[in-house]
Amino acid sequence: MEKWQRSLYQPNLPLGADGTKVTASKAHITLSKEAAKEGMVLLKNNESLLPFQAGTKLALFGKGSFDYVKGGGGSGDVTVAYTTNLYEGFKKLPEKVEVYEALSDYYRKEVEKQYEAGAEPGMTVEPAFPEETAKKARAYTDTAVICISRFSGEGWDRKSSYDKEMDESVQTDPLLEKAERIFPDGDFYLTKEESAMVEQVQQLFPKVAVVMNVGGMVDTDWFAENEKIQAVLMAWQGGMEGGSAAAELLCGVGSPSGKLSDTFAKKLEDYPSSETFHESVKYVDYKEDIYVGYRYFETIPGADKAVNYPFGYGLSYTTFERALVSAEEKQGVIRVRVNVTNTGKYPGKEVMQLYAQAPQGVLGKAKRVLAAFEKTRLLAQGETQLLTLEAPVAQLASYDDLGKIQKSAYVLEKGKYQFYLGTSVRETEQVFCFTMPEDTVTEQLTAKLVPTLLAERMLSDGSFEKLPQSEPNDPDYSAIKRVPREESDGFSPAVRALPGHQIWSQPYKKDAHIFMEVAEGKITLDEFVTQMTDEELAHILGGQPNTGVANTFGFGNMPEYGIPNIMTADGPAGLRIEKKCGVVTTAWPCATLLACTWNPDMLYQVGAAGAAEVKENNIAVWLTPAVNIHRSPLCGRNFEYYSEDPYLTGKMASAMVKGIQSKHIAATVKHFACNNKETNRKESDSRVSERAAREIYLKAFEIIVKEADPWCIMSSYNIVNGHRTSENRELLEDILRGEWNYQGMVTTDWWTSGEHYKEVKAGNDIKMACGFPESLLRAKEAGVLTREEMEICAKRILGLILKID
Repeated sequence: MEKWQRSLYQPNLPLGADGTKVTASKAHITLSKEAAKEGMVLLKNNESLLPFQAGTKLALFGKGSFDYVKGGGGSGDVTVAYTTNLYEGFKKLPEKVEVYEALSDYYRKEVEKQYEAGAEPGMTVEPAFPEETAKKARAYTDTAVICISRFSGEGWDRKSSYDKEMDESVQTDPLLEKAERIFPDGDFYLTKEESAMVEQVQQLFPKVAVVMNVGGMVDTDWFAENEKIQAVLMAWQGGMEGGSAAAELLCGVGSPSGKLSDTFAKKLEDYPSSETFHESVKYVDYKEDIYVGYRYFETIPGADKAVNYPFGYGLSYTTFERALVSAEEKQGVIRVRVNVTNTGKYPGKEVMQLYAQAPQGVLGKAKRVLAAFEKTRLLAQGETQLLTLEAPVAQLASYDDLGKIQKSAYVLEKGKYQFYLGTSVRETEQVFCFTMPEDTVTEQLTAKLVPTLLAERMLSDGSFEKLPQSEPNDPDYSAIKRVPREESDGFSPAVRALPGHQIWSQPYKKDAHIFMEVAEGKITLDEFVTQMTDEELAHILGGQPNTGVANTFGFGNMPEYGIPNIMTADGPAGLRIEKKCGVVTTAWPCATLLACTWNPDMLYQVGAAGAAEVKENNIAVWLTPAVNIHRSPLCGRNFEYYSEDPYLTGKMASAMVKGIQSKHIAATVKHFACNNKETNRKESDSRVSERAAREIYLKAFEIIVKEADPWCIMSSYNIVNGHRTSENRELLEDILRGEWNYQGMVTTDWWTSGEHYKEVKAGNDIKMACGFPESLLRAKEAGVLTREEMEICAKRILGLILKID
């Protein structure tokens, strides 16, 4: 196949080895199910209720047994041929279990009735408890399965008890209004109807298992210490085969091996971010600083008592023993070798997790920080595998943003560094310790992203320290007349006119060098760009019209120079093509579930398979993975993100990027950075200390850039410390390219509030979904934008197109 053939001609050419299509193929759907099974987390299994033994009869309760949620909404939605709910999953296993049909008929009809009335999956009301049918179900069996489902989406957040009245000037998603009606206390908690159903089921049935079909952190207090509920499977949003995956695990077709990528606290109010999350639609103060997730719960005095299920936790049907082989520090790397043996009755996988405890020093530290992890292969009964976990010592350095030791430097403070090995942040044993004799600077940087309005931040003892205040930046300043919002938000790119030409000739500009000459090495990219006019350069710096099945627009599109129009596509859970196109694709499990696999090899496979579908449909840039930190359970988009921990996020997403780009498809790592709230996301200022930004919110991006070399990064909608991220040169040039040596392209998120010329000056190469060439030319004429700045961005866009095969 010739270079850019798919982009230029949109051929319907399958990628399967035997001439078949890979999109939504049996192999991909099977992989989706296997990934789902590997990331589902067994939270509870008292009295060995699970796995259900062959011949077990089940009574399925709750709308969730039919109201199945495969994934979140917005860019994370996927058009599929079908989804398998929990009931259907059990029905595929007739040799394992039988289901009481009269009860399931009731829930099926109730859910269908709500769907017909316009309800979305996961946004239905729990029907009244069917008392008479339930009594008959009890006569049929002593075992009940309760399924709870939840949905969330792009553009709206979850509610909390701290919420104030929403600013009426802020547009809200219609789904938020539905959610508020269905979940008046917020969907973190069970509704009154769900609570009543759970209470009645556990009074009737001596054996109760729960399946949680959710996209992120939810209330676990109702079952954690409840002896009447013996088993709980955190099934997440498992993609199109999530119902089958959950049913198979419950029936022992595989043993759970997922581990939590977040801490599950007793109440929403126990998370330090909850109280001020909705304090204002205009800003968010990251007062908890570096103490996010388990860093908070394991460090701050008394916070540990609020935890039901700790970070890294997850049960199995089998048992494992570990035997330390060695632990040492050599050439600046901690290396721990451990033998893991399956000592139980079932085949299974185990995850070894290495945590570090640095000295508190003067900077203050989290008590535990994940430093390395490794997952075993599937171990048969009695089988042993040797795992090696490695962590560079420099990885444990703290960033000194106030100059307590050395300003703007990463520092290893003097004192003891202790390392703990185990299967969760709580279940560990010390395996190694070394002493740093004096404070050591590992990297000297300069101050970037310094906050101006963040008044204070949390310290490791739970107290707060005051932070310097200074004059804030005006993010809306422009040296030229701004494009009105009503003329920019949601606009599609203009279609440039191409002069007529004889069809047996090419539409190339007279005497121009064409882009293929750059691809073939005949001329340099510098030489190619030099020949373009200012107007042509301005055009290339914005999104281009859709072709084929694309709906998120493209890059390039200049036929007079032979530049193809390469297409982009959402999203994090699979290739998103609008239903009207008639193409169905594979829906993969949500990112949180994928993170809970703790298996980078699995994510590489998912990335490669998803990218093959993107490529087969003539799309070149996949807008995934999304790697923002789970700062708060309230963020409505957490299902797209991986974890509360930047190291786990970075390692897992790096594998995803490598898998995607193995197919010569550009991965787009997003949303850079601190995009941890959806409400008023284009105008909300994330006020965060430089230390927390570097150690928590930028760290996953840094790991991915250095380990996976992504071809594209997407800046976020929000403001960070007074500067829109797409206009922030310190973020995009000084940190991303200067400190991390990023070589790829940067795109905006779609229809930002940023000023196009300011984005170009900041190193944000392309404005999506459409740019404003006339605005750029006005800025150049006014002397606030140079041709050189435009050329730099254009070369990075063209450089990405050159990588596409």
